Amino acid sequence: MRRFLLLGMVAISAISAGKTLGAQTSSMPARPDSLRLTRAEAVALALANNPQLAVAREQTNQFRAARVTARAIPDPSVTASLDNQGGFFRSGAGGSKNVGAGLTVPFPEKLRLQGAVATGDVKAAEANYLALRQQLAAATSQAYDSLLVAIRHLADTKESGQLASDFLKRTQARFDAGMVPRLDVIKARVDVAQATNNEISGNRDIANAQAALDRLIGRPLGQPVVAVDSLTIPPEIPELEQLEPIALSSRAELAGIAAQRKAAGSATTLSKEFWLPDLNLGVSRDLTPGAPSTAFSTGIAFPFPLLFWQHTKGDIAQAQSRERELAASETDLRAAIGEDVKTTYATATAALRQVRYIADELLPAARDAFRAASASYAIGGSSALEVIEARRTLLDAETQYTDALSAANTSRADLERAIGAPLTNIPLTLPNAK
Repeated sequence: MRRFLLLGMVAISAISAGKTLGAQTSSMPARPDSLRLTRAEAVALALANNPQLAVAREQTNQFRAARVTARAIPDPSVTASLDNQGGFFRSGAGGSKNVGAGLTVPFPEKLRLQGAVATGDVKAAEANYLALRQQLAAATSQAYDSLLVAIRHLADTKESGQLASDFLKRTQARFDAGMVPRLDVIKARVDVAQATNNEISGNRDIANAQAALDRLIGRPLGQPVVAVDSLTIPPEIPELEQLEPIALSSRAELAGIAAQRKAAGSATTLSKEFWLPDLNLGVSRDLTPGAPSTAFSTGIAFPFPLLFWQHTKGDIAQAQSRERELAASETDLRAAIGEDVKTTYATATAALRQVRYIADELLPAARDAFRAASASYAIGGSSALEVIEARRTLLDAETQYTDALSAANTSRADLERAIGAPLTNIPLTLPNAK
């Protein structure tokens, strides 16, 4: 009987504990679902949701609105007056009452030039928007690579930790059998502890990389992202001679400064036409009894350029200096783009050669050295320190390979930003033998 009562109490306690655990679990916040993304999908999300692009779009809309204002004709004016009165707001018998409407039409050439200047600002803003898209696409691709690198580093660390744990078990067994000194066991345990610490750092790096990618694609920070693509060796890169003309025709910054130069030319022409007249049209009606019912007036107003040097040395000189400034800026920008293409090309090709060398030479040699050291230790031909050193060398080679993969893919994305076009759209003329 006591046994059955004891079993019943245990069952009741288990049910109560299960209810408590269920209540605690239901009260915990739900972990957000992971978002599985390829590299192309991550870039597409960034170009659709990143708030920096929203800022650039609204700035462009502001310039479009300013263009409407620059082309606008001033609103008509309506006037009403009491003339020849004995006091303010007093309507006397000898006074007159007048109402009228007027319209000032600027010289058509002024409106055209003002619109041309404003159109240049709009095109420059649109070019800045396109340049920001190119930069954001490259940054998102690089952030995606950073996440892949962090994941791969963690996998290498876990593999290294498993090897260290296995080695500790073998060393402990050999120590128990009296075949190795206790120092070997201590070294193996230190190696396991170091691998565990590296794994903690790897998890932190993944969280940081996910947060950076979340910010670029417009998601709340802290939501997990699962990278679907893998980190592989990128394909060949076209020759530099193919890339330089593409950069000079595709970079949005050049289109922007070309629009600014055209607008500056229109601004200079507009400043030189300060003497052009404006047309004034008006209609008035005298409400005084016996007065003509309606009278029309037409006038023309233009400045008298007596102090012309104030214009030639002022707004005209300012507009001409702006033109020369933009011309010099375009020359410098072309040189900067050429340098950017050459620098990123050298970086990308060097990174591609490096990752291939590590994959073909360094990594296989490090793996062979670790296998040889492990086999030698198993038959008593090498010490624990040699095995640990060989394992660290292998982990270092795997880390170098992962970093080289990251550098090759990141530098390729940066090269695409430098030329302003995807490399996949450029045919390979000759194999890159460098």
